[in-house]
Amino acid sequence: MGFVIIPVVIIFLILANSIKVVNEYERGVIFRLGRLVGARGPGLFFLIPLIERMVKVSLRTVTFDVTPQEVMTKDNVPIKVNAVVWFRVMEPTKSVVEVENYQIATIQIAQTTLRGIVGHHELDEILAEREKINQRLQQIIDEQTDPWGIKVSMVEIKEVELPETMKRAMARQAEVERERRAKVINAEGELQASEKLRDAARILAEIPQALHLRYLQTATEIATEKNSTLVFPIPMEFFKIFEKKEEKK
Repeated sequence: MGFVIIPVVIIFLILANSIKVVNEYERGVIFRLGRLVGARGPGLFFLIPLIERMVKVSLRTVTFDVTPQEVMTKDNVPIKVNAVVWFRVMEPTKSVVEVENYQIATIQIAQTTLRGIVGHHELDEILAEREKINQRLQQIIDEQTDPWGIKVSMVEIKEVELPETMKRAMARQAEVERERRAKVINAEGELQASEKLRDAARILAEIPQALHLRYLQTATEIATEKNSTLVFPIPMEFFKIFEKKEEKK
């Protein structure tokens, strides 16, 4: 009886291992006697025992951080830069057959590409044109991983670490730039004020009555401050009105 049960159990285990379930976000790459058959899934399917084997591949987007890379920029500034890469498998069979481990291979390509691209730019370009560099990184990494059935959807430079001396120099430069802008704004304000004063002086010179009205307005404003004594100069032009009236007489 025992000799009958053992073969039955073995057959049952073999059949159980031959039934495979692949989730919606996965594909099963099937090999038959070492030869590629194709990708199956999602769902339930049966493998021929001892003849076929399956390798599961996830189709979900994978995100990984590129470890900080020490790079010398084009203008000889040593920096550390890291990035984040988003990619996913588009062709499961290629990701299994064409490369041993597509995730490690993609990470290695991302690291070398990051060093190469950043090293061809000056520091100011890296800080100011990060979006442009991100697009270039994405394009190059995507082209290199395409034979493996990998699609790199996005690459983002995460952080640029500068030497302390460079940070202090940039802070000083920013401070000097702020002072320069403040002086320019001050000078522009003085220029506009002088132009307005010039226009006002021209009007007062052309219309003496305007000057008289201005003095009267000033006297009124001072009187509202409850001063007991009020002294202010009267321009000689003020008396010309009376001189003209006497001449007419």
